[in-house]
Parts: sequence; structure tokens; C-alpha cells
Amino acid sequence: MADFTQGRIGIWAITSGGYALALKIQDRISDSVVFVSSTSVSSPVSGRDIHIFSSLGKRIRQEFNRFKGHVFIFSTGIAVRLICPMLKSKLTDPAVVVMDDNGQYVISLVSGHIGGANELAVQTAGAVDAVPVITTATDVNNLPAIDMIAKKNSLYIQTPYNIKNINMAFLQKKPVFLYDPFDIVKNEISDSMWVQGTQDCTETPGVFCSHEICEVPRETMILRPPVLTVGIGCNRNTPAHEIENFLLKIFEEQGWSVKSIYRFASSDIKQDEQGLIAFSEDMKIKVDFFTREQLNSVETIENPSEIVEKHLGVKSVCEAAAILSGNKGKLIMAKRKTPNVTLAVAMRREFSI
Repeated sequence: MADFTQGRIGIWAITSGGYALALKIQDRISDSVVFVSSTSVSSPVSGRDIHIFSSLGKRIRQEFNRFKGHVFIFSTGIAVRLICPMLKSKLTDPAVVVMDDNGQYVISLVSGHIGGANELAVQTAGAVDAVPVITTATDVNNLPAIDMIAKKNSLYIQTPYNIKNINMAFLQKKPVFLYDPFDIVKNEISDSMWVQGTQDCTETPGVFCSHEICEVPRETMILRPPVLTVGIGCNRNTPAHEIENFLLKIFEEQGWSVKSIYRFASSDIKQDEQGLIAFSEDMKIKVDFFTREQLNSVETIENPSEIVEKHLGVKSVCEAAAILSGNKGKLIMAKRKTPNVTLAVAMRREFSI
């Protein structure tokens, strides 16, 4: 069986009419795969990414979470019964749209906002001149949705169970109390939709959009903006858990959320440092690597190191790397170190206030 990568779109057909529609959709949606029942086609069209299955339920169970989205060209009832046991969260479930095999309507069924099913429904409908059916309340009322605002601005949603509360406030034209020091959410909604909230967000409904960790009511929508960059220096063969433990300790002391880390950064001589690479993969945060010349170009180093300059030819690794990774951002924590790890934190330039 082919090993599909996350991000592709699966198009599913169980009739000959559905198969014809699937081929049209595949022409319009790049990086898509067609799955068709063996009862509807004897052999796939040459030169296309097409796979024949004998059991619809079994094949969908195998492929469901390996794709960014799915287009099911069969009844909504069949789709619901097949995918229901596999659904976990609107934050992680793939987009699912359903089309009748006459190509009249395309329904956004699951993960309309964050998963992108609404967009996929519109794109699919455009491929076959069908009517997209979107039922999410904010969309049909031409209002912003807090989960779409988060997706657009790469905000981590810490309290997804409060999405419905904030979107309902938007629908009811009830202003939300907003603590948003970087003006990220404010720039996405009209002035009538929010009032200034306090840092503790005791008012409800409330949205707290910051890297700061504060005690807020359970009803508060917490969003973590990607505003911080972390410069890392480490001795050779430092294990990933040692870097992680120091990072978590530092962020707890500072009252910052690790979910607001945009990038890690280091010297390019650390590109093969296994502990650093493993740490990056575990945290699911990329590492920017900078050359000696780039690191030495930073003129705002607070704590240059003679030892580092002697061995690496640079005055600073972690402070300079953090600043560079933040687009010449503002250093908000000078380097801190253990015997094996050195860390510094910068605020990305576009968010420095």
C-alpha cells in the first residue's frame, strides 16, 4: 500500500458516476488521490494516482488520518456512519466533505474551520459546477470565527472547548472582553465586537491572547501567539531531555507559555547535534541555524563570551541566534546556562512592544 503523506486530499467514489466526478475533481485539486470501488472500475486510468478498493469501510479506516482532507462522493449517511468512530477533535480531524454522485451539492461535513472543510467544499464545488453547502453559523452570517482567526494567525488554541462560547458571542452581537497586547485578534474583528479586558480576564466572555501565563476563569478563551524565539547553545552530545528540562524551568520561572515559541535557533555547527534535533522534533518547533558571519552581525549582545569566541569565532551563540531568528527582535531574557545548555529568549520584531 502506498505511504501517503499528511496534506494530500483523498477523493472517494463507489459508483461509475462518482468515479467520473472524482477524475474531474482530481484535475482541479493538486496532490489528490482517487479511491474507487472495484465494482465501479476494472482498472485505473493510466498516469493518475488512483487506487481500487474492495471494502470501503476498511480502506477508509486505513487512510482516514493519513490525509489532510477527504471528498466522499456518496450519501451523507454512509459517510457519517463510517467516520464517526474515528473523529477525535476539531483541532486534529481531517476535513470531510460529501458530494452526491450527480454532482449537484457539496456539503462541508467535518472540520469546517480549522480543518479547512469549508474551503475544500468550495474548491470541490467549483471543479464540477456544484453548489457548496456551508452550515457553520459564523460563515452563513458573514461573521468572523475565533478558530479561523487563530488558524490564520498561527495562534495555538489552548482552550478549544471555549471556541463555541466566543463564536456564540459574535453571533449574538455580544462584545467579548479581550486581552490582546499584540493586537492580533483586534485586527481581525470590528471595534463593536470587543471591549478592553484585564490581564486576569475575570470578565466573560473573554479572550486572552498572550504568551504570558495567568490565572484566568475556565470560560476564558486562551490563545498563544507565536511571538518568542529561543536561542540555544549546548555542549556536544547533550541529550534532548536536558535541553527540554532547562527550557521548561526557565519558562515556568518567567511565566511564559512554551506554546508561544515560534522558533529555536543556534549556530550552524549544531546542525548535526542529535540532542538538539531530537528536542526540536519532540517539541514540533523548527530550528533556525545561523553562520558565524550572521551571528557576528548582531550588535546588541548583552553578554558576549570570550570562551565561545575563542572556540567558535563568535561573540555569542544563543543571544545572537534568538535575535536573528526573531527578525532582529528584542532580547527579553539574556542568556541563562547550566553546565551543558545555554538559553536566551527574544521577542519577534513584529511583536515587540
